[in-house]
Amino acid sequence: MPYASNCDLPENLQRILPDHAQDIFREAFNHAYAAHSGELRQEEAAHRIAWAAVKRSYEKTPDGWRRRSFPPS
Repeated sequence: MPYASNCDLPENLQRILPDHAQDIFREAFNHAYAAHSGELRQEEAAHRIAWAAVKRSYEKTPDGWRRRSFPPS
């Protein structure tokens, strides 16, 4: 089930992820959900892909999720 807004995300994601990370998760999930339409594990695949997208820009620390710092270009 695609998410229309961050308010529709599971409560635990709203609690642990910063707003921008929630945006990334929601958009990646919705895209992956549509791309895997009709597959048996559609929702599972969408969740995995969404988490991978979040982890590209954020990292989990003891204090919570924070934006990764990339070396200057």
